[in-house]
Amino acid sequence: QVQLAESGGGLVQAGGSLRLSCAASGRTFTTPPMGWFRQAPGKERDFVAAIGASGGLRMYADSVKGRFTISRDNAQKTMYLQMNSLNSEDTAVYYCAAARIFSRVDVDYPYWGQGTQVTVSS
Repeated sequence: QVQLAESGGGLVQAGGSLRLSCAASGRTFTTPPMGWFRQAPGKERDFVAAIGASGGLRMYADSVKGRFTISRDNAQKTMYLQMNSLNSEDTAVYYCAAARIFSRVDVDYPYWGQGTQVTVSS
């Protein structure tokens, strides 16, 4: 089984930056497409960003385009989300996930991390 573990969340002032990491472990025999989702208090889980297996393909939710950057290091089995110009609407639990296909739909992601809290003060 594949395990995913997020880290790097925390409290940040509006306008600040954070870098989230997602480390894969367990029986990881492939380098699948991966993505980031987030869930704000009382809200549904929403797509944030996705990256293809080799890192060449990327896509972002409109709300984060130009502010967030998704990347991966397959040698380290780690995916990253660089978040800049954070605002209060970015406050959420952020989840990393591994997908069957390059996708922005959560049902295409069978493997999920436990989530890491990002809180942006305003």
